Amino acid sequence: MEEKAENRKIFNLLIWLQKRIKERTFVLIISFLVGIGASIAALILKSTIHLIQVLLTSHLTEGANIWLLILPAIGILLAGLFVRYIVRDDISHGITKILYAISQRSSRIKSHNTWTSIAASALTIGFGGSVGAEAPIVLTGAAIGSNLGRFFRLEQKTLMLLVGCGAAGAIAGIFKAPIAGLVFVIEVLMLDLTMTSVLPLLISSVTAATMSYIFTGTDAMFKFLQTEVFHIERIPYVLLLGVFCGFFSLYFTRMMIKFEDVFRKIRRQWQKFLIGAIVLSVLIFLFPPLYGEGYDTIGMLLEGHFSSLMEHSPLNGININYWGIVIFMSLILLTKVFATSATNGGGGTGGTFAPSLYLGCIAGFIFAHTINYFGFTSALSEKNFALLGMAGVMSGVMHAPLTGVFLIAELTGGYELFLPLMIVSISSYATIIAFEPHSIYSMRLAKKGELMTHHKDQAVLTLLKMNNLIEMDFVKITPDMTLGELVKEALMYSSRNLFPVVDKNGVLIGIVQVDNIRNIMFRPELYDRFKVSRFMVSPPAKITQNMPMEKIMQIFEDTQAWNLPVIDETGHYLGFVSKSKIFDSYRQVLCDTFSGD
Repeated sequence: MEEKAENRKIFNLLIWLQKRIKERTFVLIISFLVGIGASIAALILKSTIHLIQVLLTSHLTEGANIWLLILPAIGILLAGLFVRYIVRDDISHGITKILYAISQRSSRIKSHNTWTSIAASALTIGFGGSVGAEAPIVLTGAAIGSNLGRFFRLEQKTLMLLVGCGAAGAIAGIFKAPIAGLVFVIEVLMLDLTMTSVLPLLISSVTAATMSYIFTGTDAMFKFLQTEVFHIERIPYVLLLGVFCGFFSLYFTRMMIKFEDVFRKIRRQWQKFLIGAIVLSVLIFLFPPLYGEGYDTIGMLLEGHFSSLMEHSPLNGININYWGIVIFMSLILLTKVFATSATNGGGGTGGTFAPSLYLGCIAGFIFAHTINYFGFTSALSEKNFALLGMAGVMSGVMHAPLTGVFLIAELTGGYELFLPLMIVSISSYATIIAFEPHSIYSMRLAKKGELMTHHKDQAVLTLLKMNNLIEMDFVKITPDMTLGELVKEALMYSSRNLFPVVDKNGVLIGIVQVDNIRNIMFRPELYDRFKVSRFMVSPPAKITQNMPMEKIMQIFEDTQAWNLPVIDETGHYLGFVSKSKIFDSYRQVLCDTFSGD
């Protein structure tokens, strides 16, 4: 009774709102609330991570410290136990989950995602897990938008927009970067930008950034003072840096996916934890800058204090020369992907957003440091190129050059470097796109054919589901049936001119087309002489149940068939799919999905 009364109150509230507030105005109000919620979530997460790190690392002394072997393992253990026994759901790969929700046109993100990602990632990163907090907070913001929209019973297109508003608000709130929040939704989440969607996204971004200004001040996230003017003759080196960042982004993306697959093949959770904990702890012990998100390392490099990065490393006592710094930083550059994979694979929760910024900063520093050593040109500004490297690697890993440009400019206030930021981002993106068509976030969905894109034809095909297209009114026959049995028991009771032939286990072994037996099916004297196995033929192709719709259309195109059989992974017959059914469904989804564009 109480639940019914509560539902009645909500229904009455919705009726009251509909009478007094126009729908477009109401969406703007909701986007404002989503921006506030996403910003508060970002502030809670960042503050919690900082508090945990201060409590755990304030006692560390200079030199190698045994605590760096212990703390990261404890963090991923606690996070893993929290996810397994309290959440009981997979909350990893937050941005990929948002992409999947958008691709499925559901935009429904579970309500527990409004807080569980915050708790798990705070434990992971606070104890030293080598991942970023941005993907979890983007999932949190998107969950806030999704669940707020569902509470007010908003329709599907608006729900998808609010998911984007939550993601934009999360990026804007955590980085104080409202423009980057908007561009991120367009480039990474691949939402189409229309006149009806741009304003809610902007409201959420600006609201979230304003909230961050109020609570944390108006200073940029990283203190960057450009003391060296960028000269036009540096452009060739900026282009080279972009290519370098593009190839490194390819290395990071491929290795990340490869090691995710390695951990996925390990079935026992305690084995995953042990392997992840050992790899993570040893790497952090040897290279302390791998501890946590790495934003302290970025700050040191941008301020020129790179020598202090070895403070807690066992290598600290070694006399480090010019090349020693490059080698130390290069090892960090190469091993960061293993630390990040081990963190998530071992049970932690975090994303690759911060690692891409971190690695980009180091890549830019190494590039300028090496060029300066050989003296090919007058000294390059190492901190300027560290900043440019951040945009380059982020653009390559995320396949988002505009996000890289605006985010780095807003993060550091380095607007004087806008031109080289654009050059390095575009050149990095152009380099990786030649080898890898999908970002690290969309690659998993693209392999399954579940990725929504800006291309409407592909997007509509993505939304078509095989289970809704299979036609099962075809009469099944067996290979040992006679022609007479086929005519009397199948043909007379079927409206189809096609019959699937299956064995006793239901495995498809062929088909019979009426056209192939038309000349003998009215000759009774042949009814007992011929069996189905004599005149059945193989189908032009077979469709598997989980095959991407884009590939199915290509098979229809190649075979010129009108009907094709559908089988499961073991070859069992499920039904037929026809071109006409696909075209009808395509037109319906196209009208439903894009009628408001």
